[in-house]
Amino acid sequence: MQQDRNFDDLAERFNARIYDTSKGQLRLEILKQDLHQFTQSKDLQIWDAGCGAGQISLWLAGFGHQLTLCDISEKLLEQAKQSFAQAELDAGFHHASIQQLAPHLAAFDLVICHAVVEWLATPLETLKLVLDRVKTGGYLSLMFYNRNAMVYKNIIQGGWRLEPILNDRYIGAGNKLSPPFPQYPYELIQFLESNGFEIIQHSGIRVFSDYLNSESRNQTNEQELLALEHQYCRMPTYRDMGRYVHLLTEKISPD
Repeated sequence: MQQDRNFDDLAERFNARIYDTSKGQLRLEILKQDLHQFTQSKDLQIWDAGCGAGQISLWLAGFGHQLTLCDISEKLLEQAKQSFAQAELDAGFHHASIQQLAPHLAAFDLVICHAVVEWLATPLETLKLVLDRVKTGGYLSLMFYNRNAMVYKNIIQGGWRLEPILNDRYIGAGNKLSPPFPQYPYELIQFLESNGFEIIQHSGIRVFSDYLNSESRNQTNEQELLALEHQYCRMPTYRDMGRYVHLLTEKISPD
């Protein structure tokens, strides 16, 4: 039976692989740009559903917002607790899955769900629980691993990778850092809109970087590449080719 991915086994090197790199910093920069409006708001109630080590939650808590964090990884949740303690900021921490916690929560002004959906055993069913915890007039920040990018990257690498793409059996087992359920942006947008959400911001994260091979990367000026990432990340076509896609949405009507 498929289960939600728990990253306890990778927690010690999770940050090094995800955030302590130029790619990870680009990811945080684009997310913070998309979420900038919440730095101007006062005392929001925010739920970080599947918080990991809590980098974005910590940033938002610094603006005076009230944060609720949950994750099934006890080790990553402990990292988030330590970061908040070091920053002398408070939050509510829950070692629980989204499915366990959601029925016990009130509605929030903003719900964050970053790099979670692609690791869920039942992605859309669980995402619906997340949507239900957003107030009407509130916001959802959804970032997910992009299936378009997974397809394209495998095809341009060629060789043995083409046959699995043709037969639609290329999706990873999710045992490491290749998620079992990457999502097509158009399908998630349709799902969100059908549940009363309007897309406010639509960004791609790493729309070019992950397509460069090592030889090309070694010949590339890193600052120029990062400038191009920022220049094209919200442009149609390019934004849907990012390794991750971020959607900031507003709940304009109840279910």
